[in-house]
Amino acid sequence: MHAHPVMLGPVPVDFLLFAAVLFGIAFFHNQTFRVAVGGLVVITAYKIVFTGFNYGPGIAGFIGVLGHEWVILANLFFLLMGFALLSKHFEDSKLPMELPRILPDDWKGGFLLLVMVFVLSSFLDNIAAALIGGTVAAGVFRHKVHIGYLAAIVAASNGGGSGSVVGDTTTTMMWISGVDPLDVLEAFTASGTALAIFGVIAARQQQAYSPILKHTPRGTRIDWARVGIVATILIAAVVANVTANLKYPEMLDRFPVIGVAVWAAILVTAPVRAPQWSLLKPTLKGTIFLLSLVLAASMMPVDKLPGASWPTTLALGFLSAVFDNIPLTALALHQGGYDWGFLAYAVGFGGSMIWFGSSAGVALSNNFPEARDVGKWLRHGWHVALAYVVGFFVLLAVHGWEPNAQHTQEFAPSASAAQPR
Repeated sequence: MHAHPVMLGPVPVDFLLFAAVLFGIAFFHNQTFRVAVGGLVVITAYKIVFTGFNYGPGIAGFIGVLGHEWVILANLFFLLMGFALLSKHFEDSKLPMELPRILPDDWKGGFLLLVMVFVLSSFLDNIAAALIGGTVAAGVFRHKVHIGYLAAIVAASNGGGSGSVVGDTTTTMMWISGVDPLDVLEAFTASGTALAIFGVIAARQQQAYSPILKHTPRGTRIDWARVGIVATILIAAVVANVTANLKYPEMLDRFPVIGVAVWAAILVTAPVRAPQWSLLKPTLKGTIFLLSLVLAASMMPVDKLPGASWPTTLALGFLSAVFDNIPLTALALHQGGYDWGFLAYAVGFGGSMIWFGSSAGVALSNNFPEARDVGKWLRHGWHVALAYVVGFFVLLAVHGWEPNAQHTQEFAPSASAAQPR
């Protein structure tokens, strides 16, 4: 059963309520938690009483939504909470202070860091890649990270996963649905082009705002035990992600594989160096705020797309900056007729244009609350939108639009996978 939205003119009331929540977050910076949680309550109550959900009417329909979304919500919860501890381990190891020996001491250092995030996200969860990039950036830029550079970290994490079926939820969904991984691989043509554009601009923004450390501070001593803990947690995440994708893809829709792996590694290594458990309390509030937004977005009635074409796919990228790209991808798979490489790039990279457009942006804003200002994100991260458009048309010129209806399994509009988008 599908929900029947109440229309106010051509716009469903659901969209207007969600837009009100986003505007409230954008303009009431001191009340973002209350706005997000209160907005989720209002949207849920509205849909229970008036429209129902894609999984049925009333409370039963809402339970159906939770049944389909719990994996991505649980994974996001575990990763946000766990990476708060990982980031502190990494900072206390003093290894970020040694990075100036590796990274160039001008804007090229910032660009190389974005390249590292891009490569890392091609085989690791994009949330993890963004959080690692943010942690390193905080160290080498003296905790003064430009919003334009934060947008670039998110874009690099999303772009790196767009061409890999183990790098992003949307591409994993395509793979499980029967799309050939080689059909997705061409997305790297677009995302690599985009990286060359937004990466250079953002790196120069950051260098002008707070230059990269030129030298390792005197007296820096690396705590190799903490470095080992960080490596153990990351290896656990990578192994869990790759193993689940390659051997047990059906698990991705049933169990938060990566999040559980991260916490297992945290608990196993705790006797070596105790995590700073006190960080969990302040992190919890931010995590609930972000999960409220993700859940609210998943309930929006995006249940029909225009005919498959490259202009439609280009528009889906901009739509992904506001609405959850998982149901958009599921709808496209059900509809068929898309060039899957174009779709992977559009829905994967497009969410980078606004901080709440992807889980990587949502996660990074937990560590950098100043990024939640939509106006500043758009003003200083303008290069991400530019790079998206240029990358798309480079892909169109190089590969051309070659629609392929190949898929064997249909996804419901709110289907989830183990790793967040």
